[in-house]
Amino acid sequence: MAILNILEFPDPRLRTVAKPVTAVDDKIKRLVADMFDTMKHAQGIGLAASQVDVHQRVIVMDLGEEGIPPRVFINPEVEVLDQSTNPYDEGCLSVPGFYETIDRPAHVMIRALDGEGNAFEEEAHGLLAVCIQHEIDHLEGKLFVDYLSSFKRQRIRKKLEKIHKQNA
Repeated sequence: MAILNILEFPDPRLRTVAKPVTAVDDKIKRLVADMFDTMKHAQGIGLAASQVDVHQRVIVMDLGEEGIPPRVFINPEVEVLDQSTNPYDEGCLSVPGFYETIDRPAHVMIRALDGEGNAFEEEAHGLLAVCIQHEIDHLEGKLFVDYLSSFKRQRIRKKLEKIHKQNA
């Protein structure tokens, strides 16, 4: 498989809204495999196709929970089941090196297709609930830094732009 390039904030391509997958075919299955390889190589727990400049509604996730295999979510939707929120320190492969506390709904229902195109739904709490909402945000062209104050967001932007210039 392949290690794909992960787009980094403030790359404008991260703001593209992903389109629904119309068929879970060999091309999508290859994308899923490449996304898993990329996510593991980058030591992440979740990756949206938008982060690798493929603007289709595909998410891969491996939370490292014992007995729970890696997951694929195609065309995912989330319904909030409880309006109460939990703060969680979030990081992102597209915003490397930064972690900030974000409040998200603590209990959601996920509806999606799996890697074979089969529909499923699953109630989610804790890390899974946070991670799926974070990754769906990517599919909507949104990043976790959008939940921060403009001051914090600009500080992160400037630091990453400086790093990008140094590495160019």
